[in-house]
Amino acid sequence: MAMDEALLFSVAMGGPPTLRLFVFGRPTVTVGYFQRVEEVVDVGLAQREGIDIVRRITGGGAVYHDPSGEITYSVVLPETRVPGDVVESFKYLSSGVVEAARILGAPAEFAPLNDGVIAGKKFSGQAQTRRFGVVLQHGTFMYATDLDRLAEVLRVGGVKLSSRGPVRARVTTLSEFLGRTITKEEALEALIEGFKRGLSAEIHEGTYTEIELRLASELKWKYRSREWVFMR
Repeated sequence: MAMDEALLFSVAMGGPPTLRLFVFGRPTVTVGYFQRVEEVVDVGLAQREGIDIVRRITGGGAVYHDPSGEITYSVVLPETRVPGDVVESFKYLSSGVVEAARILGAPAEFAPLNDGVIAGKKFSGQAQTRRFGVVLQHGTFMYATDLDRLAEVLRVGGVKLSSRGPVRARVTTLSEFLGRTITKEEALEALIEGFKRGLSAEIHEGTYTEIELRLASELKWKYRSREWVFMR
């Protein structure tokens, strides 16, 4: 999360538009900027099971990130290159995950406000913020997420969910829908090609700049602090 914010500052200072694909090192729940942790996460379960909790600078709902079944993307670019309408901007920047799912064989679609769906079930959620003339959007690509664990650790309206509850009925993964195991390598290749198609962009692999690394290093202490995570 610190690197995402660092990339936002970098682009604001004239850095190139950036697509970042990454995997969380441990099972993690990210909560939206405006959410209260206790209302959307089973904190006790997360602590017992070693699931990290971190607050994003973007809005949206709580997300469970499975290191063995989900890739997270970030797109950071000048606001002038994104549709002004919020829904249209989500649709445009989510096109990479929709195209990636289609590449793998699933009939994916964008569903307003900010979801990628397959046959009406969510496989990707996005969140966004705009600062300093720059848009940061990040989101999930659930190719093999443990959906039962997702349903256990997340809450809706302060109520713990079950593996047969409403959330489990509304989400899916690429592997589940297609009836075969999608590997991390397959998912990564599909995402790269998907964003090329969706954004009609050339993508060149790069490395973080010294400025981005320094900013992320300074910002990480905020994201690690209890004051930030439990600010609401």
